[in-house]
Amino acid sequence: MPELSLLAAFLTGLLGGAHCVGMCGGIVAAMSWQEGGRQPFSFHLAYSSGRIASYAAAGALAGLIGSAAFLSATLYPLQQGLYLLAQLILILLGLYLAGLDRSVLLLERVGGVLWRRVQPWLARVMPIRSLPQALAAGALWGWLPCGLVYSVLVSALAAGGAGRGALLLLLFGLGTLPNLLLMGWAADSLRQLVRRVWVKRAAGLGVASLGVWGLVQLWR
Repeated sequence: MPELSLLAAFLTGLLGGAHCVGMCGGIVAAMSWQEGGRQPFSFHLAYSSGRIASYAAAGALAGLIGSAAFLSATLYPLQQGLYLLAQLILILLGLYLAGLDRSVLLLERVGGVLWRRVQPWLARVMPIRSLPQALAAGALWGWLPCGLVYSVLVSALAAGGAGRGALLLLLFGLGTLPNLLLMGWAADSLRQLVRRVWVKRAAGLGVASLGVWGLVQLWR
């Protein structure tokens, strides 16, 4: 069956940069300036490495759970349903990024239950003074409720296995990397850029188009 391609997962992370900066900008800014000075670039790489590792772990779990639908041909309608749901959520996410719809935020509210348990652990590793601390902070940061992440997690459910699910979320995380690394070094100018309406519209409609493309592939 057709599924969200690896390229589409990467582009979702890349085109959703405005949302990433909005969701994680405060954390990045807090991590960028510690002990009265700017953190080394290696710390930012460690943050993102931990974050992406958490995404991949969540993707592996989602892929493993969803793989049950691929064990029997009789479950083919369930496979189709998972794929259809993934594309619809991707479209809603794009509309949200474009400032046209907020339905996808319901997914972030669900994740808030988990984040309330994780957040105290993040506070314990700050202020960050070493690379291991930065890596741990990034791994915890990866569980921040995010509609962008959850949309790809739904796609991981339809991926057919833990490995494929992990790879989808890994590529999505790599797509978010440029925006968040830039955020750590050019926070003010980047924040002003992503607030522009045309940037939000272009990014959001780009993400939504991936969902539309996925639906087209389903009916071909």
